[in-house]
Amino acid sequence: MEIEFTKYHGLGNDFILIDNRSKSAPLITSEQAVQWCDRNFGIGADGVIFALPGLEGTDYSMRIFNADGSEPEMCGNGIRCLAQFLADLEGITGSTEYRIHTLAGVITPKLEGNGKVRVNMGMPQLLASQIPTTLAQADQKVIDVPLEVGGKSWQLTCVSMGNPHCITYVEDVSAIPLELIGPQFEHHSVFPKRTNTEFIQVIRPDYIKMRVWERGAGATLACGTGACASVVAGVLTGKCDRICTVELPGGCLDIEWSEIDQRIYMTGPAQRVFTGSFRQG
Repeated sequence: MEIEFTKYHGLGNDFILIDNRSKSAPLITSEQAVQWCDRNFGIGADGVIFALPGLEGTDYSMRIFNADGSEPEMCGNGIRCLAQFLADLEGITGSTEYRIHTLAGVITPKLEGNGKVRVNMGMPQLLASQIPTTLAQADQKVIDVPLEVGGKSWQLTCVSMGNPHCITYVEDVSAIPLELIGPQFEHHSVFPKRTNTEFIQVIRPDYIKMRVWERGAGATLACGTGACASVVAGVLTGKCDRICTVELPGGCLDIEWSEIDQRIYMTGPAQRVFTGSFRQG
């Protein structure tokens, strides 16, 4: 069986998009997604995203399998790619907005017609039980809390954007041995559902640099939910402004944590790379 796909990326965070609108279940399994994402023996990607029929009054639903086969609640770069994919399927070239059902709730991306997508990412969740983490009592926030990882003490602030993030501040993000330390954070016992980890270097209150180790995907060139979580953490610790540019290895995202409605707004690109078909089985 051949399955058609289109590959997109958001700042180098790349995904295989599948038109799954005719069925409520993903067309391939998580095990097959691992094969598709393999950069040597498959198509190569950080994850596979399915455009599914809408649920609970939404326009569409989103499911995603990471490169390791795990299923995250949401993906910030991924939902921008999904919005662009849907617009391409529908032949829409101007501004348009979708309500997308995800495992993290309803997310609303808006294509601005200039190659960028602005996403209402919802409100951050800050309690330890919501992350989830055992770094604090269930009803308490985790702000600038120490944790020993890799023989070193790190100060962590934890935020959920529907998926778990721990954020730590460093003098030089380029000096972090990401492939060595990232898995130790991801699989640490204080994070029962594992975690995404963001290492942040503050350049100015309105501009930060970020490197990320993503849960289930490893070192990636960008992470949208991580950029959002990092700005929230920066505001909570007094390190950055509510409107902030986040520089990732793949490019920049503009993040705003609104004082008016307390929601996070993320703006960045989503670009189509190529289309093709994959023979499965």
